[in-house]
Amino acid sequence: MDRRVLPGLLDARDVPWIRVLMEEVDRFCGRPLRELLERLRRPLPCAVPAFKLKAAKAVLLRLWKSELCAEVAPDKVREAVFSAATNGGPRSQALETASRSLRLEPSVVEKLLFADLPGERLVSAPATIPSPSDLALRSNLLIVRSLLFHARHVRIEVEGAVRPLVRQAKLRGLLCTVTHPRDGRAHEGAVLDLSGPFTVFRHTLLYGRALGELVQFLPHTAHFRLHADCVLREQEATLELQSGDPIFPCEAPRRFDSKLEARFAKDFAKAAPDWDLLREPEPVSVGATIIFPDFRIRHRLRPTRSFLLEIVGFWSADYLRHKLTRLREAQIDHLILCVDDERGCSDDELPADACIVRFHRRIDPQTVLAALERRPTQV
Repeated sequence: MDRRVLPGLLDARDVPWIRVLMEEVDRFCGRPLRELLERLRRPLPCAVPAFKLKAAKAVLLRLWKSELCAEVAPDKVREAVFSAATNGGPRSQALETASRSLRLEPSVVEKLLFADLPGERLVSAPATIPSPSDLALRSNLLIVRSLLFHARHVRIEVEGAVRPLVRQAKLRGLLCTVTHPRDGRAHEGAVLDLSGPFTVFRHTLLYGRALGELVQFLPHTAHFRLHADCVLREQEATLELQSGDPIFPCEAPRRFDSKLEARFAKDFAKAAPDWDLLREPEPVSVGATIIFPDFRIRHRLRPTRSFLLEIVGFWSADYLRHKLTRLREAQIDHLILCVDDERGCSDDELPADACIVRFHRRIDPQTVLAALERRPTQV
C-alpha cells in the first residue's frame, strides 16, 4: 500500500536553531575541517529534528568550504622532513633540520606536514553569508532533490512559463513527455511526465542529479503541482509538492543556455548557407501530447523543404519508439531526432526506420544535412 511522503520542510519555526547552527559553524573559520566535523557530530544546545539538521549541515558544509592555506606546499615540506629523518635521530631534530632548509619555524613545519589532507584544510566562510531563512530554503531544496533520487515517475502540472521549464528538462536530457492538461486548457498550461532514476538501467546517478536540478526552476512558474512515485527503503511512497512550498529558487533561466545548441547553430550556419535555422519554433500538438522542437530548418529558395529538429538527452529505445509512433499517428514525419551516444539508458537497438542522427559531444551539421536529403519534401 502506498504511503504519502510529507517532507518536513523547514520554515520560520526553524530559524532560531538554524541561527545557532550557523554561529557554531562560523566559529570554526580558520580552523581545520576535522574540528568542525567533530563539533557537528555533537548535539546542538536545543531540540532539532534529525533529518532537518542533517540537511542544514550538508548545505552549510557546501557554503563554508575548506581550503589549503600553506606558505610552502605540504609535499615539499614532507620531502624536506623525510630527507632529514633518513639520517636518524629524534623527530624534533628532523623538524629542526627541515625548518632551516625551508626557512620556517619548526612549529610551522610541523603544522604544514599534512595540511593538504581533507580534514586538515582550513574552514573559510562564503563571500556572502546567507540568512537563516535563506539557509532553510536551500535545505528544503536539498531534501526534495534527495527524495527524487528514489523516484520511478514524476508528474508536474504547470501553468505559466511552461516552455522555459520544458527547455530546462530537455537541456538536462531528461526522459520527458509533455501533454495538454486533462481539462483541455492547452493555452494555460501543460503536464510534464518524467521518468525517474529507478526506471533507467544506466547513468542513474547522473540522471537523478539532473532530475533534482529541475525542481529549482519550478518557483518561476505561475503555478505548479509535483507528484512523484518513489521507492523508499523498498516501500512505495508518494512525494507531493506545489506552489507556495518553501523551496530555494535558482536565478531566472536564461533564454539561450545550451552550449551544444549554440555550437550546432554556429556550425550549421557555416555548413549550410542555403538553409535557415530557426530557434525554438512553435510547439507541435501530437494528439494529447505537446512536442517542443529545438529548431526548424527551412530551405531559403525552397520553403517547402522544412523540417523540425529535436535534440534528445537521456534516452532509451522504448522511449524513442513511443515518440516516433505518436508522430506517425499524427502524420508528422519531418522531425529529425539527434540522440547523444553517451546518454543511452539501455542497450536495445534503435528503430530502424527512424530519422535519427547520433552524436558525441558535438552535432555534425553535414550528418544532419544528409538526413534532410533523405526525407521527403514537407510543407
